[in-house]
Amino acid sequence: MSDSAEAVSKRNAEVVRRYLRVFETKEVAEFQELLAEDILVHGAGTHGQGRHYPEGAVLTPGLSNCRVQVDDLFSAGDRVTAAFTLTYTHDRSGRDLTMTGVKSYRLREGRIVEFWGETDLYGLLRQAGLVPEQIPPF
Repeated sequence: MSDSAEAVSKRNAEVVRRYLRVFETKEVAEFQELLAEDILVHGAGTHGQGRHYPEGAVLTPGLSNCRVQVDDLFSAGDRVTAAFTLTYTHDRSGRDLTMTGVKSYRLREGRIVEFWGETDLYGLLRQAGLVPEQIPPF
């Protein structure tokens, strides 16, 4: 007997919450349970395949002590969309830097198999002093 649509949606929402918690714990080994090995990743003008893409995002050098705040989460069937705020400690300055993002995940059998998303990388780099405060004209 298959699970109800509501049960599947709740289970998938919990998988995404666990995925986001890995940014705090840095326990990327947990991705073996949460992500398909050949996960498809779309965002920031790139498209890639493989678990190493999300692992690289978790293990970003120069940023530590990530705290994740889920600002909004919607789950329906095999889709989950989350808006979130990540707050990191910038290792060089010791300052907190924040980055917001929105991602849409597709799941199959309790694992994330694909996601699309954008994060405010420019805002994060601006807070770190690595890009100008104002976007220069094109």
